[in-house]
Amino acid sequence: MDLKHLRELLQIVGESGVAEVEIEEKDFKLVIRKQAPTVSVQHAAGFPPMYPPMMPLSYPVAPPSAQPAVAPVSTPAPVVPTPKAEAAPAPEPVAVPTGKTVKAPIVGTFYRASSPEAAAFVNVGDTVREGQVLCIIEAMKLMNEIEAEYAGTVLQILVENGKPVEYDQPLFVIG
Repeated sequence: MDLKHLRELLQIVGESGVAEVEIEEKDFKLVIRKQAPTVSVQHAAGFPPMYPPMMPLSYPVAPPSAQPAVAPVSTPAPVVPTPKAEAAPAPEPVAVPTGKTVKAPIVGTFYRASSPEAAAFVNVGDTVREGQVLCIIEAMKLMNEIEAEYAGTVLQILVENGKPVEYDQPLFVIG
């Protein structure tokens, strides 16, 4: 099973209501189970009552002695770059502020405010307290409030409003 096929399968399972999927092929077995949520969810003004957020997926791993043998996978031929007129200059290193990163606990769409006409929950430079709402991630038509895990100042907002986010993707840097 190639990585692209596995990602598509995980996305389908993540978006569906099933709690467990088991797939077995010749020398290959895959079990996908959803775990308990790790985000606190509260009702936001202007949004319908919410249900528990989508749960992160886990990938159980059997001990090496219990894992079945897997047939070797052929590797694609190496890509040979075509010569260019001139080499592009190396990108300059980007200074990353030191601080703690708030990551997406679920897959969905990132929103900085509760509605298009409302002010953003937080902006760069704002001081936040633990438990304060930083953003909303919409997953399967459910609005999930993402709260600060610690107090500090918002140093960076790493995602654009209305853009999709992946599980465990960095959203904010708080110092």
